[in-house]
Amino acid sequence: MRLIILVIIAALTSCTGVPDNIKPVTNFELSRYLGKWYEIARLPHSFEEGLSHVTAQYSLREDGGVKVINRGYNKEEQEWDEAEGKAYFVKDENTGHLKVSFFGPFYASYVIINVDENYQHALVTGPDRDYLWLLSRTPELSSDVMEKLVEQAAALGYPVNDLIFVKHEPDV
Repeated sequence: MRLIILVIIAALTSCTGVPDNIKPVTNFELSRYLGKWYEIARLPHSFEEGLSHVTAQYSLREDGGVKVINRGYNKEEQEWDEAEGKAYFVKDENTGHLKVSFFGPFYASYVIINVDENYQHALVTGPDRDYLWLLSRTPELSSDVMEKLVEQAAALGYPVNDLIFVKHEPDV
């Protein structure tokens, strides 16, 4: 029984780590990151399967953390899916490495590996290279910026050929 508990604890704590050879941004400013972001592209995952028009809204919590509201449209079910979570810095508030939870005490990494100086687009990963999101303050990202972010992700070892480009056209 102790071995099972230790394995579970090890798995949970590793979920808040940073992938090998990945560095979170430094000189991070949460106040500039708060607000609405559009998901431009992502690696496939069951929790976002079939979703279009995906956005993330970040705001401050009273306890100093970040309130996270992820929202996307499921065309097959013709309804909006929404999940509310909370996030906290893992080390310090100047490093873009947070842990986020949508399910009680279970946290996973949210690692910002690129954010432009105006906080208009970002590249975010999870605890390993199975997770990747390209985010923008607008529903579209210029092809130049998109190409640079995808190239950066590829150079870091992410499977960019698997990226799903998220639809944001107003058909809902």
